[in-house]
This record gives sequence, C-alpha cells and structure tokens, in this order.
Amino acid sequence: MGVDIQFYNQTSESVETYEAMITTVVNETIKQENLTNEMLECSFIFVDNEQIREINANYRQKDAVTDVITFAIEDEMPGEIKIQGIPMPRMLGDVFISLPRTREQAERYGHSFERELSFLAVHGCLHLLGYDHIEPEEEKIMFGKQEDVLNALGIRR
Repeated sequence: MGVDIQFYNQTSESVETYEAMITTVVNETIKQENLTNEMLECSFIFVDNEQIREINANYRQKDAVTDVITFAIEDEMPGEIKIQGIPMPRMLGDVFISLPRTREQAERYGHSFERELSFLAVHGCLHLLGYDHIEPEEEKIMFGKQEDVLNALGIRR
C-alpha cells in the first residue's frame, strides 16, 4: 500500500530532485501517522509566485504571495455513491508550492532550500490529513509533528 504522489510542474525549473525529496518526506509522514496500510493519493504542484498569489486571491481572498496552499478532499461527499467491490485509494488532495517563495524563505531563515521545501511538503501533507494551526493547541500539535518527521529524516535547520 502506501501513497501515490502525482507531481505537476508549472514552472520552467527542473524538479526531479524536488520530487524525490517530497516523496521521502510524505512517506515518512504517512509512516508516522500509521497510514502505511492504506491506499492514499495526493498531488504536489510546483508554481511560481504569481500563480500562487492568484490561487491565494481566488480561493482564500488574500491577494498576496504565500509559500504553500493545500486543498484537502473528503473521501465521500454527502449523497455520493460509493464504488463497491473495487479497492479505491483515499484521495487526500493537492498541495501547491511556490518554488521562488521557498527559495526566499530558505534564505530569510538561514537554512537550505532542501530543508525549506521538505518543511513545506510535510506541512502540506499534514493539512491534507486534517491537521491545522489556527488555534494555539492545534499549532503545537501540527508543528510538533512537522519537527518529528524532519528530525526522523535528519533534516535540520
């Protein structure tokens, strides 16, 4: 079982090494969440600052560049007919990451691009799994889980 990750690159950058990093981070997140026996699917979309600004403006009514935006998908919608007899993966959703903003933040925080991208990947994955950080207690839980994943992989600031 495990997770099937689809990658979409809407930038002019070569992203193969980024895909490998994100795959490692997502697999560790799934492992730590005890979901390795489930069939899961998600996608990561690499965008530039203008694209993520447009997404942020259209879907969150915030006309500003951000680093990561997630769109979680519910397994079943009310009134939806469930397919039976065929094992179907659990669709988690989509994670949009701005590569230029990732680079800017890595420089601002004084760590590597790889560390920042890994952080954003686990952050997005946890959002897809239902975690949030609006309330202080939620933030403490989610950010602790992020650090657990990054530490398990030896990804440090």
